[in-house]
Amino acid sequence: QVQLVESGGGLVQPGGSLRLSCAASGFTFRDFAMSWVRQAPGKGLEWVSSINDDGTTTSYPNSVKGRFTISRDNAKNTLYLHMNSLNAEDTAVYYCVKKRFYSNSYSQVLDQRGQGTQVTVSS
Repeated sequence: QVQLVESGGGLVQPGGSLRLSCAASGFTFRDFAMSWVRQAPGKGLEWVSSINDDGTTTSYPNSVKGRFTISRDNAKNTLYLHMNSLNAEDTAVYYCVKKRFYSNSYSQVLDQRGQGTQVTVSS
C-alpha cells in the first residue's frame, strides 16, 4: 500500500524559507518520478515541481522557478521541497505526489498524493 507522509510545514514570515519532506513507503521509490502540488484556500490543485526517478531532471512552473528546489534521496525513500523567498501567495496545503509518468502536471487518475502539510506565509 502506497504511503506518502509529508512534514515540515508551518507558519513562516514573508521572505522566509521552509523545507518540506515526504517519507514514501509501500512501493519502490527509486523507480518513480515524484512531484509536489499545492492547494490554496478556495482554489484548485496547482502543480509546483517534478523530479524524475534518479533526480537528474527537474521542472517548475514560472510561479516558483528560482525560489523552490525539489530533490530526493533514494537511499532514504524521501522527497524534499526547499522553498525560499516565500510570499503570501505560497500559502497552501502542499502534497507529495507519486507519479505514474514524469510530467509537468498532476493527474487525479494516474497519480497518487499524500495527506498534505500546511504552509502559511504571514507576518
